[in-house]
Amino acid sequence: MSLAPEPVAAEAAGSSFYAAMRLLPPSERAAMFAIYGFCRKVDDIADDPGPTPEERRVALDSWRADLVALYRGAAGGRAAGLAGPIERYRLRLEDFLAIVDGMEMDVDEVIRAPPYEKLDLYCDRVASAVGRLSVRVFGMEDTLGERLAHHLGRALQLTNILRDLDEDAGMGRLYLPAEALAEVGISSADPATVLAHPRIDQACRKVAAIAHRHYLEADRVLAARPTGRLRTPRLMSAVYAEILRAMEHDGWSAPRQRASIGKPRLLWLVLTRGLL
Repeated sequence: MSLAPEPVAAEAAGSSFYAAMRLLPPSERAAMFAIYGFCRKVDDIADDPGPTPEERRVALDSWRADLVALYRGAAGGRAAGLAGPIERYRLRLEDFLAIVDGMEMDVDEVIRAPPYEKLDLYCDRVASAVGRLSVRVFGMEDTLGERLAHHLGRALQLTNILRDLDEDAGMGRLYLPAEALAEVGISSADPATVLAHPRIDQACRKVAAIAHRHYLEADRVLAARPTGRLRTPRLMSAVYAEILRAMEHDGWSAPRQRASIGKPRLLWLVLTRGLL
């Protein structure tokens, strides 16, 4: 019996996410694939260029309604596949709704050089909220689990932002915070102008430093050996921190290549951190 719907498993296969999920027992892995599938579906609504903003808001509102219905004991429509994980791992409605709210931020406006406070809210909704769901699946105690979700979620999202600069610019988006740009003398919020600016590398390194601080705090939580299945978040932290270091080595000046780590490096991370 498949642990997740085939399209979800197929999309995840080969990714660092999939490698990390393979460290989990079958029931936890199935729950994580269900959460992953939900995130992909609402993310596709936000990123699909075809529908109008109003049509995308309606689609996100439909997901909200299905989630609320599910928690009230109804069938739950498209959210029905989350029923098992929700019951088994006490997943909270507010975290699912936060993820939808994060996607709606991309629908309501084209985000360009947001103030850091707004970027942090975005990271909380699209990444740390996923972490808050995940740590419950991992069986972590609430206080330390919340701390891990807060810091690791933001670290991973900031790493993704730095890795996806050109892809996001292709959609007219620029998630680099206004403060980091202003500190190095970049006044524009136009994605193409900012990414071609001679001081783009300096601005990105400021964001990278924030990400490193979040990785450090996440690693401190994991080093305290809290209860729960910690191999998966340890691997996610190690892999994405490695990607961040690779980007720092290459720099962010044009032309950029999307950073990744190959399977040999991934296996090395698994082995050296005792994750097998």
